[in-house]
Amino acid sequence: MASQIPNSYKKMKTSQRAIMEAYERLGEACTEAGPLTDRERALVKIGLSVGARLEGGLHSHVRKALEAGLEPAEIRQAVFLALPTLGLPTMMAALTWAEDVLGSRKS
Repeated sequence: MASQIPNSYKKMKTSQRAIMEAYERLGEACTEAGPLTDRERALVKIGLSVGARLEGGLHSHVRKALEAGLEPAEIRQAVFLALPTLGLPTMMAALTWAEDVLGSRKS
């Protein structure tokens, strides 16, 4: 599944090249800072996006999780785990956002 980079990100990357290059280097440094696998990092990013209620971030991280080999059921479970900590409204919103990307996938 190809990433769908938002137009606003593309515009920022063009208009503010130095800032965006620094931002991407920071992300790479964080990725390389420890032993987590791509799959583990994907699940962490999903949890962070759910907890912060970042719809666009969750869309992005669900796509990246699929690219990292996670199954839709694993992604949905990561969202379900928000329920006891963050509550039903937050979990339901996040599930809706995850389903925007997962669509009608079954597992």
